[in-house]
Amino acid sequence: MQTGKINVQTENIFPIIKKFLYSDHEIFLRELISNAVDASQKLKTLSSLGKFKGELGDLTIQVYFDKDKKTLTISDKGIGMTAEEVEKYINQIAFSGAEEFVEKYKGKSEADANALIGHFGLGFYSSFMVAKEVEIHTKSYIDGSTAVKWVCDGSPEYSLTEIEKEARGTDIILHIAEDSEDFLEEHKLLDLLKKYCKFLPVSIQFGMEKTWEKVEGEKDKDGNDKTVEVEIPRIINNTKPLWTIKPSELKDEDYSKFYHELYPYTFDEPLFNIHLNVDYPFNLTGVLYFPKVKKNLEVQKDKIQLYCNQVFVTDSVEGIVPDFLTLLHGVLDSPDIPLNVSRSYLQSDSNVKKISSHITKKVADKLEEIFKNKREEFETKWDDIKVFIEYGMISEDKFYERAEKFCLLKNTEGKYFTLEDYKNKIKETQTDKDKKLVYLYTNNTEDQHSYIQLAKEKGYDVLVMDGVLDSHFINLMERKLENTSFVRVDAETADKLIKKDEEIPSKLNDAEREKLKPVFEKNIEKSRFTVVMESMSETDQPVMITQSEFMRRMKDMSALGGGMSYMGNMPDMYNLVVNTNHPLISKILNESDEEMQNNTVKQLTDLALLSQNLLKGEALTEFIKRSIQIID
Repeated sequence: MQTGKINVQTENIFPIIKKFLYSDHEIFLRELISNAVDASQKLKTLSSLGKFKGELGDLTIQVYFDKDKKTLTISDKGIGMTAEEVEKYINQIAFSGAEEFVEKYKGKSEADANALIGHFGLGFYSSFMVAKEVEIHTKSYIDGSTAVKWVCDGSPEYSLTEIEKEARGTDIILHIAEDSEDFLEEHKLLDLLKKYCKFLPVSIQFGMEKTWEKVEGEKDKDGNDKTVEVEIPRIINNTKPLWTIKPSELKDEDYSKFYHELYPYTFDEPLFNIHLNVDYPFNLTGVLYFPKVKKNLEVQKDKIQLYCNQVFVTDSVEGIVPDFLTLLHGVLDSPDIPLNVSRSYLQSDSNVKKISSHITKKVADKLEEIFKNKREEFETKWDDIKVFIEYGMISEDKFYERAEKFCLLKNTEGKYFTLEDYKNKIKETQTDKDKKLVYLYTNNTEDQHSYIQLAKEKGYDVLVMDGVLDSHFINLMERKLENTSFVRVDAETADKLIKKDEEIPSKLNDAEREKLKPVFEKNIEKSRFTVVMESMSETDQPVMITQSEFMRRMKDMSALGGGMSYMGNMPDMYNLVVNTNHPLISKILNESDEEMQNNTVKQLTDLALLSQNLLKGEALTEFIKRSIQIID
């Protein structure tokens, strides 16, 4: 038996490891299984090179626990270690790294410690975050090797003894500490294995599971096929996930099946996918899916899983994937992304920026390809994918330059146009007196139906801009498109949506307009409505509600934390527009019965409010009563 003291000057290395090595203690399981996978893969490599001539046999890694003994074991049949290798790799390298870490850690914050720790080979020692004692039973693949047992209780002392062990490979036995006994619960271990190990390239077995098998040629007493309960190994991982397979060998149904393997509780099919396979100037593989986006964008995020050689790292991929593409789902795998030992904190590196740019380019390439080759299919999916494209155009200038070609605008007729096509469509009819092109839009085709119809009657076209990002996208378009403005259809009366040189004369003179204005003012809430007397066509509505495009946008911006934040607390302001050329308005002016005059004004005002969904509560009840009386 050999005993010794590890070359660590400080006596409190293990408490530091336990507290700061990982932000999540559960990571220990991933680290130990990753080591077992590495040992198995090394043996495969040696065999393929002819340096190991024995039988590989079953390389399945086994994970099992004993609740009574309070032990958790990770067992592999990989390359194993000799006593000299244990001394080198366990006692010297890792602990010298630990000692250096302690020196660098002094005076640092916990966040700084997390950044530092990636520089040291401390993966195996994550086991001491949950274990009061750790054993290594190992035997090298080299013929004639003697098996050894290494034991350490979390102090710098260790023992190394020869033992009997028939099979090559390594068993790591953790004696779980009292404060970590939840890691002896089957359901927790199974969840962690599925989270961190589900795509490792070597099979991982976690105990046995029961199933029923048919007994050939035997029937039960009821004449049915006889079945018996049997135990089979519970393999928790897919060793050859889809992103490791060449795209040429895959079909559409393979991508769909893998999507549901990644997200078993998602029932929607993805819109389409992008298969990444890059080996220069960096290594990157993966599959990204465009899902159907819900209204809540935050629900969509954190669905891309990052792997390093099939080992799960994180599902927080900020810094690798541009922010707008975090709405995508899928998998990325790259050994070239530098990570610290916890593999959850990205470090600055030029490769990360290259990978980010490449992903953006590949997404743009895919979208442009579908647009060019399958325009009809692209249009049918536009309503679901436009949030990705708008988000990208808003946040990434390079993506904007690419997306200009395939970004679509949809009008109320359900027809789709590229930015250039739509500009050409409306430039004759929707250019104002200052030669500015005016894009009319609605953000609610139901509530603004009457305004849309009035705009159409003027020969105008109306866009549907009802997406979660459309208010931001409109601001972007006004900056990017020269001499262009966007106006919502209810921002003005139809005649003034696009200001022309010609004006419709009013049938009422100034004195009559001033006499009529107070009649309407006394029937509205002055803090929210301003009465505007306007000359329009006789066929236009007698009274309309409009809301200033400028004021509404200022209020929207303040709600998002803009500079004029005080406006967010102000009530919505509207114009009550009275059409001075409508016959009913002249009738109101000449009505001698004041009660009849007021009732008519109230009715017309309430109808206008109702068209904008602004008539509610007691006012709506009164309107209904008054309408019944009028009919009666």
